[in-house]
Amino acid sequence: MNYLIAVLADRIQAEAAYTELEAQGLPMPQVSILGSGYKTADEFGFIDPKIPARQQAKLMAFWLVPFGFLGGWLFNQATAYQLVPAAGVVGNHLLGGLLGAGAGAMGSFFVGGGVGLSVGGGEALPYRNQLKVGKYILVVSGAPNITSKAARILRQFEPETLQTYVDPTTV
Repeated sequence: MNYLIAVLADRIQAEAAYTELEAQGLPMPQVSILGSGYKTADEFGFIDPKIPARQQAKLMAFWLVPFGFLGGWLFNQATAYQLVPAAGVVGNHLLGGLLGAGAGAMGSFFVGGGVGLSVGGGEALPYRNQLKVGKYILVVSGAPNITSKAARILRQFEPETLQTYVDPTTV
């Protein structure tokens, strides 16, 4: 399925474009307006960048915490460093493992969460930002012939951006 996304400056322009698409015979269930008084980004399905960031951090923690524990244990065993002399040899190995696991958890949080937050939103984040500043987004979904017809119609309204996307899961 293809998606045509047009960013329009205000509600009047978005409603006029919607009315023109309807007058030209486009299937209206495939046309959505996003903005104040219409659908939100969440209702439409734009991915919140925080969700993939959390998933990425959890996935990294799943691997980094156990490997961090093992690495901390082995490092303490190899160096025979006594962090707390009263804890004994095994206690110091456990303490080294716990510190390694903590380092793994911090790595998954900062790298997995931070990188996931900055790149996890993909193209949805700029559209969410457009909605936050009061713009309206018109989305037309469907076969290529529908989205190309809609693009010709929407160009006369001089949208700020007009982009076509192909959903890779439906190809």
